[in-house]
Parts: sequence; structure tokens; C-alpha cells
Amino acid sequence: MDRDQLIEHLTFARELGVAGVSRDPAWRQRRADILPPTAPSAEPTQAPVRVFADRREALSAVRDEIGDCTRCKLHRLGRKQIVFGVGNPEADLMFVGEAPGADEDVQGIPFVGRAGQLLTKIIEAIGLTRDQVYIANVIKCRPPQNRNPEPDEVDTCEPFLFRQVDVINPKVIVALGTFAARTLLRTLDPISRLRGRVYDYRGAKLIPTFHPAYLLRNPGSKREVWEDMKVVRSLLQT
Repeated sequence: MDRDQLIEHLTFARELGVAGVSRDPAWRQRRADILPPTAPSAEPTQAPVRVFADRREALSAVRDEIGDCTRCKLHRLGRKQIVFGVGNPEADLMFVGEAPGADEDVQGIPFVGRAGQLLTKIIEAIGLTRDQVYIANVIKCRPPQNRNPEPDEVDTCEPFLFRQVDVINPKVIVALGTFAARTLLRTLDPISRLRGRVYDYRGAKLIPTFHPAYLLRNPGSKREVWEDMKVVRSLLQT
């Protein structure tokens, strides 16, 4: 199936009300307690696909799978709760940060502290509100003392971020800071080298820029972020 055929197929599926699929391993295999055994066949069988009513339901399924996560060591290092994501599930614009901070850990919502207030102003500067975008982090638990995420923590949590991206299917993704940009782009380059360019990513255009927390420490870099956000605005308009 070529690209045009795939687009036509997905468009037809959307018209039928299909809003997404699940990558939950439980839906990739036939379960003996639900489906009766079948005789061996030479023809390959297709795993059942779970269909969601809309993107909000699909995101809810991802959150349910995370549960009260104990997959990495952060669950025993002081985190209070999972900080999943917030905003419009059908957003054209998605922001991806690094990890929750203290305020986010208390409220369970990403970007609600000082850096979050600055992010809100950045969003409003391009004519949008927080309710119109979607905001998430690479990892869903606060690292102790807001230290940098460690490689095993990123490796454990990033599949859930990728599923959020796939469900929302935004036009533009803004990677906020070094860790978000490195995770999404699979690179070790610093954000100072990555920003200023537009990348193709999972069907979206990805714009790396400085993290709002960095701007609080280095207000002189706000000009570069504004230049990046003008590119974001232009991409959304086209």
C-alpha cells in the first residue's frame, strides 16, 4: 500500500467514526478466555484492533495503562503522583517538556509553576490559549530536587509520550528544552544547536526551543524563543 492509498484508507476509516487504535499488548493477541480456539490455518490471522470513540477516550486508555506507575525508581524517590498531560486532545499544537516540577507534582498538571505561567504567555503571544493546545512531558514523575531525568527513566516513560503524540496527531510539536528535543529527535546535540530548524516528526513539524525555566534564568534568550514561535504560528496557519 503506497502513501496515497494509506491516506485514502485512513480518511475512509475516519468517516466511519474510527478515531484511533490501541497499541496495548492485550489487544494484539487473541485471548483464550474471550475467543474460542480455532483450527490451525495456513492463512495469517490479524490481531483484533481496539477502536476508540474519540481521542479523549484513547488518551484515557493510555493514562489507565500507566496506572500508579512503579516501572522505574522515581515512584520510590518522593514523587506524589503521575503528571500525564493536559489540554485539547484534538490540538494542532503540542508542547513537550522535560519532567514535572514541585508545583506540577502537587497539582498533577504539567507547567503550572513559574515556568508554566511563562509558557502560558508564550502560547497567548501567538494568538492561542492553553485550552487550545496540548501539554505533556517526556517523563510523568518528578525527579528528586528537580534533577535531570536519567536515561533509564526516559527509556521507561517515553513510549507513553509517543502514544500521546500519535493519538493527538498534532500539526506542530514544540520541544521545550534539551531533554525533550533529544528524546524526540534521538540526538545528543544541545538545544542551542537544534533550535532554529524545522524537523519532520511522526507526521508533524517539530520545533525545538528553549525551556521556559531556562528563560527565567536567561531572559535574554526570549528573543530566540519568539523567533521560534513565529515559525510555529506560520506552520499552523498553513
